[in-house]
Amino acid sequence: MNRECIEQRDGGFFVAGTRISLDSVVYSFNNGNSPERILEQFPLLETSGNVHGAIAYYLDHKAEVDRYLEATKREFESAGIPMSKANPLLWEKIQKARAVMGDSRA
Repeated sequence: MNRECIEQRDGGFFVAGTRISLDSVVYSFNNGNSPERILEQFPLLETSGNVHGAIAYYLDHKAEVDRYLEATKREFESAGIPMSKANPLLWEKIQKARAVMGDSRA
């Protein structure tokens, strides 16, 4: 069965059939997390096949996805209003996710 693992919608990339962004999987993968750990972090991915598919897509389209992530980061940073002020609930969720992932920027 051949199906696309990643779909583009709302200006971003998502694991097909989920609301989990490819960004989330890529950042976790690039932080050294195994596919099993990524599945634990994002149980809505449901199967290791979805995780492996997302990682495979990233590795096959690395230059394109890295450009997208960098552009998204620049756009976010230039928004002017710090997220902690613009959307405190989202900011809190991000900080909690960073703490769980061991991100030193938390």
